[in-house]
Amino acid sequence: MERLDVIGNISRDLTRYPDHRGGPQLGGAALFVSLAAAQAGYRAAPVCVLGTDLAHLPKAPGLDKLDWSARRQADGTTTAFDLEYDPQGELVAVGVDYGVAEGLTEHALRHVGLHPHSTYHVCCRRPLNVAPVLGRLAAHGADFSVDFFLPSAQEMIRAAAPWLPRASTLFVNATEYRLLEAVIDCGTLAEVIVSDGPRPAVVRCFGRQVALAIPPPHPPREVTGAGDTLAGTYLARRSLGATAAQALAEATAAATRFVASPPLPIPAPRRG
Repeated sequence: MERLDVIGNISRDLTRYPDHRGGPQLGGAALFVSLAAAQAGYRAAPVCVLGTDLAHLPKAPGLDKLDWSARRQADGTTTAFDLEYDPQGELVAVGVDYGVAEGLTEHALRHVGLHPHSTYHVCCRRPLNVAPVLGRLAAHGADFSVDFFLPSAQEMIRAAAPWLPRASTLFVNATEYRLLEAVIDCGTLAEVIVSDGPRPAVVRCFGRQVALAIPPPHPPREVTGAGDTLAGTYLARRSLGATAAQALAEATAAATRFVASPPLPIPAPRRG
């Protein structure tokens, strides 16, 4: 594939931890997956809707490596998340204002219609209506992968289920994998990557484990975006010829580096 088109949100995030870590930062699955793919050597384009408050984002330092041609600019505010974590880094509460991302489904369907043969990654999380988007991709015979977000995973997995056997790769955490098993025969799925925080991540092909990687030990600073970083790195390395085991090892290492690094600041608009 020549480019990975990542359908999802870009957001302003506020993270909170009991030990007073966290704060405002740039976030969103479409951003983190795209950045990870680009850093792993693959061209990536967020298929997203940006509000006027982040209209300057494509020119921000460090973000200009992405292909921003698939974004839509809209009047209004960009998606905002308020994410509360427990001491173990597990998400316990989510507040959200979707803002202009309410138009993401329409934008995604239009983009797929214009680029039916591109390769896609779909971040299956609200406010995206996943059924028509995955249905359109499957109808075109497009190569696509998917991931989920635990607070909405049960709903989204059920909505996506008819098209999951057509997906090239699914990314889930250990809890989401159990939800997946309750909805679909995982033996029908070509490739599922199951991550579990600092515990081993595995690749399952048609229900059989084919690779395992143990993330390097490193104390986390910020866990938001770790799974997205793993997904983007894995997809990029696989597309560039790595085996599942090689790609998983690199992806878990990238996710570990990500959580140990400072979060992305929300860039201020350039003056002049």
